[in-house]
Amino acid sequence: MAKAAQKTPESIPNTPPPASKEDLLRFYREMVLIRRFEERAGQLYGMGLIGGFCHLYIGQEAVAVGVQESVKQGHDKIITGYRDHGHMLTAGMDPKEVMAELTGRIGGSSKGKGGSMHMFDVPTGFYGGHGIVGAQVALGTGLAFAGKYRGDDSVAFIYFGDGAANQGQVYESFNMAQLWKLPAIYIIENNQYAMGTSIERSSATTQLSQRGASFGIPGEQVDGMDVIAVRDAVKKAVERARAGEGPYILEVKTYRYRGHSMSDPAKYRTKEEVDEVKKTRDPIDHIKTLLQAANATEEELKAIDAEIKAIVAEAVQFAQESPEPDPSELYTDVYVEA
Repeated sequence: MAKAAQKTPESIPNTPPPASKEDLLRFYREMVLIRRFEERAGQLYGMGLIGGFCHLYIGQEAVAVGVQESVKQGHDKIITGYRDHGHMLTAGMDPKEVMAELTGRIGGSSKGKGGSMHMFDVPTGFYGGHGIVGAQVALGTGLAFAGKYRGDDSVAFIYFGDGAANQGQVYESFNMAQLWKLPAIYIIENNQYAMGTSIERSSATTQLSQRGASFGIPGEQVDGMDVIAVRDAVKKAVERARAGEGPYILEVKTYRYRGHSMSDPAKYRTKEEVDEVKKTRDPIDHIKTLLQAANATEEELKAIDAEIKAIVAEAVQFAQESPEPDPSELYTDVYVEA
């Protein structure tokens, strides 16, 4: 009897379902919170109140917001690189604590010791914030292994960028995840320029969703400027992971409006290119169009805008009033106490 051909994993459909008006308003609120928070963080950096590096998430808001719809807060695990403020806010971290951490204050989520790139918040399932390019992929795969080992039905959401997709530990992680069918969702936020080199100049193959093909990991591309498309693709990938079918790769095509970090003038692309994306593909403008079709009123949007303005102002005030950590804090949280 002829042996049946092995079934090729089906691609997850990328057709976004409709969303309710209430969902759209929530998405709008979360994306505007990230946008306004990041704009204010950029201002504080310029004033010298945020030290070190600072990587803003402006333009990529739809990715974190869409992904979070499938996250069981406090149960699932989220891990990312250093462009992490948006992920923190959507994970449910207090904006006051995030802003205080950015400014190195004791009121921050990591007591001012993590800063922009290295803050954690275990209660919300946020495991960093990592400054080493690609390191979070191996760590996140470990989080997925922990969930599998414990049998707790948790999923690890592992974010990394198009630059990190060329790091060696990424493929070691892919191999282990597929070998053991780990519940890992690899979310490649392809903003096209990594640290400042276009993907066409840095990557021999630019279809990043297919980077797991040699391991048998399925993947697909998603429009990262469309929060509904992201939500839909992630939902199906997570259902697959919770069913024990193993990892999935989502290449989320997005775009960062600012430089790689606050110190990057971004001269490797033209102002016209950035302006064109802002004009035609802005994720917040897109959700506004959907809200208009859902009969949301201008008053409803203005109320959200006012609420977010107050939240960000409160976060800045909290950060400025929170004291700097005592030098003795250098010796705390170094080892796990038995």
